[in-house]
Amino acid sequence: MAVVGLGQLGGSLAAALAAAGRPVSGWDVDPDARDAAAARGVRITRELSGVVVLAVPLPVMATALDGLAIDPDATVTDLGSVKVPVLASVGTTLGRRFVGGHPMCGTERSGHGATDPALFTGARWALCLEADTELPRWLRVAEVALAVGAEVVPVTAAEHDDAVATISHVPHLLAAALAAAAAEAGPLALALAAGSFRDGTRVAGSDPGFVTAMVEGNAGPSAAALGRVRHQLARPWPELVAAGHAVASGRPGRRTVRVPLDRAALLALGRAGGAVHRRLAAFVEGWVPEQS
Repeated sequence: MAVVGLGQLGGSLAAALAAAGRPVSGWDVDPDARDAAAARGVRITRELSGVVVLAVPLPVMATALDGLAIDPDATVTDLGSVKVPVLASVGTTLGRRFVGGHPMCGTERSGHGATDPALFTGARWALCLEADTELPRWLRVAEVALAVGAEVVPVTAAEHDDAVATISHVPHLLAAALAAAAAEAGPLALALAAGSFRDGTRVAGSDPGFVTAMVEGNAGPSAAALGRVRHQLARPWPELVAAGHAVASGRPGRRTVRVPLDRAALLALGRAGGAVHRRLAAFVEGWVPEQS
């Protein structure tokens, strides 16, 4: 295992693997991030092998491996919040050695000071399974995600970007809009702000550069998702409140399933809203939501 970029996500991944007793190497352009990772048991080196994880901002993803020595047989993955552009850049360069990924975790904080070895516990980890993805490499990356307590959701890059536009990228835009609107309302409104405002604006504290790169990198799906939100806001308010409450309060159960190591079967699991939580010999074990 090797991690390039030792900020919140990369540093947390490296720390979690090291804490589990797994050998892990890493590199970061920031010497403070390197020192912090080394103190957690990460071997700092420019020579990387095994599964190499790119945990760097989207604008520098394509050049993250420049100046580093990567084993020719290494499998490379990433933690980027947008997948189609990364597949078009890094994926084109690395070919079938690349498996795109995105763990659905993190906070509004950033940098190595936000490292948390428990960050991935219980998180969904989207892992791209394209038509030309080599299944053994996909499984190697999946096993890394499972090793740090995440559950793996098989997706294609395009499916991922459509989905996260609604549940991640638009919420960042809405949080920014709510915070800006509250500021326009004046100091009294901000003084009275409590739990609902805090929860609705938490991610507005994220690095603006990170958020801008994310939404602009997924502009088409994000615009479509924002259009759906505008449509909902145009509904009669009692109807809108009831519809939202029904979705938020509905908690379907889970049904355990075993899925063969087959691309179509794995993608069907992800499309059904399920996830993988264990690797077996010729199968993976996971769950899907129970139909009501």
